[in-house]
Amino acid sequence: MRLLLVRHGQSEWNAARRLQGQADIGLSELGKSQADTLRPVIEGIAPCRTVASDLKRVRQTSQHLGVDAPRLSKGLREIDVGDWTGRAIADIRKEDEEGYQGWRAGTAVPPGGEPWSDFADRVSAAIEDERREPCTNLLVVCHGGVIRALLQRYVGLQPAHIIPVAPASLTALRLGNGKSPRIELFNYRPDDLDFGAPD
Repeated sequence: MRLLLVRHGQSEWNAARRLQGQADIGLSELGKSQADTLRPVIEGIAPCRTVASDLKRVRQTSQHLGVDAPRLSKGLREIDVGDWTGRAIADIRKEDEEGYQGWRAGTAVPPGGEPWSDFADRVSAAIEDERREPCTNLLVVCHGGVIRALLQRYVGLQPAHIIPVAPASLTALRLGNGKSPRIELFNYRPDDLDFGAPD
């Protein structure tokens, strides 16, 4: 099985560099365009089915990718960032740089937030449920944190060693065939590179 992991396009909050967590916000106009640009790539791969987070920005990304009825999963929601939801990253860092960097590394939890290990358990359980039904190319439309969690669980890349993937980018993992899971593609965008991920 190949997991085709697509991060949603730029949300209404991305441009302002605000943490989204599980806020149910939509795509910006740029985010819609980003997903439209990725659509021919996804159509060319022809996934056997699609599973997606049930949050609005992911549902909208799925539509712009040409997916009519993805299987929606609460298990694929972004990590809950608790009291940091909607706050500007710059403000959080000014207030608690050590806590922010620890959260990025998966070792600290925002006030009222979800621990990284619980999040990674939730996300990987959702994918393992999907793996029970045969599928060659499974499209997973989700959030950046979900992709980082899956890279940790399947190939051992720790969150501290991964820059967040770009909006409307494609990452692919190959699972099964008697071999260890492998990264096949990382952070691919058909139109340009994006080096602006928050560190």
